[in-house]
Amino acid sequence: MRLPDEPHRRRRRSWGWAAVAGVAAAAGLAAPMAVSASVTAAQPQEVAYVANSNSNNVSVINTSTNTVIATVAVGDVPSGVAVTPDGARAYVTNIASNNVSVINTSTNTVIATVAVGTIPLSVAVTPDGARAYVTNLESDNVSVIDTSTNTVIATVAVGDGPDGVVITPDGALAYVANSNANNVSVINTTTNTVVGDPIDVGDDPQQVAITPNGALAYVTNGASDNVSVINTSTNTVIAAAAVAVAAGANPRGVAITPDGVLAYIGNRSLNNVSVINTTTNTVVGDPIDVGDGPQGVAITLNGSRVYVGNQNANNVSVIDTTTNTVIATVAVGVAPLGVAVGRVEITPTPTPTPRHPGVRNRNNNNNG
Repeated sequence: MRLPDEPHRRRRRSWGWAAVAGVAAAAGLAAPMAVSASVTAAQPQEVAYVANSNSNNVSVINTSTNTVIATVAVGDVPSGVAVTPDGARAYVTNIASNNVSVINTSTNTVIATVAVGTIPLSVAVTPDGARAYVTNLESDNVSVIDTSTNTVIATVAVGDGPDGVVITPDGALAYVANSNANNVSVINTTTNTVVGDPIDVGDDPQQVAITPNGALAYVTNGASDNVSVINTSTNTVIAAAAVAVAAGANPRGVAITPDGVLAYIGNRSLNNVSVINTTTNTVVGDPIDVGDGPQGVAITLNGSRVYVGNQNANNVSVIDTTTNTVIATVAVGVAPLGVAVGRVEITPTPTPTPRHPGVRNRNNNNNG
């Protein structure tokens, strides 16, 4: 299935749903390899998981080297991705499969598949890692997954066309952007019920991010070309920050630095990233040019790098937050959407060790 270029909005959605066994080598030039090798301990490292919607897989990028170290096959048209706080699992929403793939990050293999609602787009995990919240665009609800059993334990009705979702740092609330209703629903994660009235934001809200202190929620409004800022203590909009001077920015992904000072916004139609100062809620500096069709945005745990998935360029731009310049471009799968960063322990693939050459090999070498 090919993902359309149009945003995931119901009123304008149009879905249209060999390896070589060996290498020839001259006799005697290489020693035979042992069949087995000793097990190597898992190595902790920070990685970025990138959902490639038209490749039906997830690319795993080592953020130290900016290289792809693994590719994990998942469901049809993967969209959103979230890593558990302990780094043990990654949850990936599959738009066309109507399910969620659960990846063991140590082995980078899928260990479970969880059926959810229709057209699941985004996923967020609670700070204690106990629950995963999945927005189902067509079902107008949110599936709540118990991560210990990987089963759906609740379904919460929200607004029309839920897209982005984020959990507050204390784990008490989930904020859901309803793309077709132009508002945000707030879910009490203890009772899994919607609390209060929906919060009106801009047109076609897409993704949501919350400051580390939990005080502010930032909502990208795809058709309003701005970002609504919600005071989470009153659940009212206190500012609307324009993300670009030009019309048609189509802001999508949003992520906030660990110190809470800056918000990075991917402008899909302008192929750049805006940076908002969260104290003044104004754009600082010039937009940062990235690849074609920036979608998902994620920031490293130390705040030094921003990873931006470029849907139409099939790559990820890496931004240095000290200079706000792109320092690397990483090729991934086709049409990357969601991006998530986490610190995981990956078990290395055992490396075969050469056997000591026998007499026959020595004779072959000697004979040239």
